[in-house]
Amino acid sequence: MSLPLDLLMFLALCVLIVSGVPMVFVLAGTALLFAVLGFAMGSFDMALLGAVVPRVFSVMVSETLVAIPLFLFMGMMLERSKIAEELLEAMGGLFGSVRGGLAVSVSIVGALLAASTGIVGATTVTMGLMALPAMLRYGYSPTLACGSVCAAGTLGQIIPPSTVMVVMGEVLSAAYQQAQYAQGKFSVETVSVGQLFAGALIPGLLLVGIYIVYQLVLAWLRPAVAPAMPHLSLIHI
Repeated sequence: MSLPLDLLMFLALCVLIVSGVPMVFVLAGTALLFAVLGFAMGSFDMALLGAVVPRVFSVMVSETLVAIPLFLFMGMMLERSKIAEELLEAMGGLFGSVRGGLAVSVSIVGALLAASTGIVGATTVTMGLMALPAMLRYGYSPTLACGSVCAAGTLGQIIPPSTVMVVMGEVLSAAYQQAQYAQGKFSVETVSVGQLFAGALIPGLLLVGIYIVYQLVLAWLRPAVAPAMPHLSLIHI
């Protein structure tokens, strides 16, 4: 039984991504290749390619998506100015004497960086370079240390402002308008990015609280995996 073209395209995309080919060629090349393949099999109309240019133009003139390069710029400024390092050092000194305090510091700083940058990569790399060696050096369990860093890094997806929510808001707005048109409602109401930010704020903070509670409970039940460190400085060690 042959796989549908959409599943084959997804598999080909995954293979090309891990092959090291630049993403611009992977995304565009895979779509174009399977468009030609679909046309040859009679399941794709090449006239649909005429909508590519207007679609690209609508994305380029979108005012909402301007926030994405600004978020990336903010993340780079936090990294180059060493503000993130100083913030992590301050949190380490504040919670380091508490059992599991380093893990709690990583969660709090991860939440603050997530709200500042809106991206995952900057938070994960910063935490991995600064907090992870310190946690391992002072006797933290490798599983708890790596898990804390990875969990804190993912907060950039949900804590607003988030680049993922900006893109999602743009897509949902267009999809919601089309759904209303299909129902015969021509007084269109859109889903704004601000509404997504407002809806994600409490779940994001709740997720940070769950991380911290889990780390403290685990440190209380198993003291060996998260020892207390008096007067800890993350930067000068």
